[in-house]
Amino acid sequence: MSQLLAGKHAVVLGVLNKWSIAYAIASAFTREGASLFLTYQNEKQKQTVEEFGSELKAAAVIQCDVTKQEDIARLTGELRNAAPVIDAVVHSIAFANKEDLSRPYLETSRDGYLLAQEVSAYSLVSVARALAPLMAKGGSITTLTYLGSSRVLPNYNVMGVAKAALEASVRYLAHDLGPSNIRVNAISAGPIKTASARGIKDFSKILDGVAATAPLRRNTDPAEVADTAVFLASDLGRGVTGNVVFVDAGFQIMGIGGTAL
Repeated sequence: MSQLLAGKHAVVLGVLNKWSIAYAIASAFTREGASLFLTYQNEKQKQTVEEFGSELKAAAVIQCDVTKQEDIARLTGELRNAAPVIDAVVHSIAFANKEDLSRPYLETSRDGYLLAQEVSAYSLVSVARALAPLMAKGGSITTLTYLGSSRVLPNYNVMGVAKAALEASVRYLAHDLGPSNIRVNAISAGPIKTASARGIKDFSKILDGVAATAPLRRNTDPAEVADTAVFLASDLGRGVTGNVVFVDAGFQIMGIGGTAL
């Protein structure tokens, strides 16, 4: 069977552990024949991500804290030396202070708001600006979002606002990068038991509610999100840009049952 990403070079930012969506995507990219580059934020994550890199036969594992412009510049330099071109970039990075996810949005601190925006939304802009020159043949940039960008979901708070900014950035970047044949899209995954999700108060109730309400009557499998990322990064997705693609067992179409969660 042919591999959808054979001959392509892909960068995946945000692999934290084997339960992360980024790990599922990296695994699927490897399965489909991509030459893989992984990043890690700091020394605390280095060993874990290097182990994943070895397991997935990554071409390189590179340190990059997206809040530091010098790190992004170093990432760009190392990728330029390691690969002829970059064909796909996956941005799976988000962060908000735990206290801002557990109290009313009205009580969000200025620093907490700015931090969530910088890490979760602006980082896509800075990464796209830095790596677009390496995508000489065009390609795909994909980020991860969530339904809390457009609906009020209790305890998602400042992260929902950051995801709204992220989705708007996807559309503007798609416009700016379209002439270079670079496509920019977001995948809106249903709730998944990741390390980040566990920071959301009453997350288990969200999982139960989605499974009871979604048309498919279940939660989202990370592999489903990963396969969608493969599609977007492959030539099969060549006409798709500026979109938010929902992979959530259909939950986003629901009315009263969905908005009550």
